[in-house]
Amino acid sequence: MLLHIIARGRIARSPEGELVERYLKRVSWPTKISELPESGGKVPPPGDNSVTVLLDEKGEQLGSMAFARHLEKWRDNGRREARFLIGGADGFGDEDRAHADLLIAFGKATWPHLLARAMLAEQLWRATSILANHPYHREG
Repeated sequence: MLLHIIARGRIARSPEGELVERYLKRVSWPTKISELPESGGKVPPPGDNSVTVLLDEKGEQLGSMAFARHLEKWRDNGRREARFLIGGADGFGDEDRAHADLLIAFGKATWPHLLARAMLAEQLWRATSILANHPYHREG
């Protein structure tokens, strides 16, 4: 299953961009990043048999194990792509939320899109390592 991050804004060469690259290189599943302008520009339509996840302040706060179980369920049900959308400064509207399969939040705080992208990349690495029984994740 392809893990596809679709994010508003450009990350360019930056410490956050290097962190995203570092985590995504560790993920054994195929990954892709698409960047959109801060405003305008259309989100590519979902492909057949894909799932769309919005990183949104109104989303569910999932633990790492629960996040991994979502990936596992989608993979095992034959989903071809999991799309993770990170919005711009104004976030997502109600219509965007209604079309998503899942809304997730990294806590109650609002995070800059560069940090949200790095945090998502780390959680994708953590989730796939959990599913591969890699010792990276430790339950306390």
